[in-house]
Amino acid sequence: MSRHDDMIRMEHMLDHARETVAMIKNMGRKDLNSNRILSLALVRLLEIIGEAATHISENTQSRYPDIPWVQVISLRNRLIHGYDSVDMDILWEILTKDLPSLIARLEMILPKKTEAAPQ
Repeated sequence: MSRHDDMIRMEHMLDHARETVAMIKNMGRKDLNSNRILSLALVRLLEIIGEAATHISENTQSRYPDIPWVQVISLRNRLIHGYDSVDMDILWEILTKDLPSLIARLEMILPKKTEAAPQ
């Protein structure tokens, strides 16, 4: 895999992490219990972030040791294989504490995207 492909995967991670954080804006932990569609969507977005991380080369992972690669990938595996025993309290901690710091780290690595000019 080329460095370019790794950067694309990290962009996927960043985009989905941002989407995840946006979904829980103005929400609380109880919303995970009362809104099944929300909880399923959040789990799926975290799975996608982890899946993208699994495809990033070891070379690129070692270049960015401040990204918790093992934890991101392990979370994906836990969500996929332990789908029937997801602890929503732990999930909420990840969403509110860990994901914002992952976003900040990825934003420092990735070049800023220019927004499309209005037509």
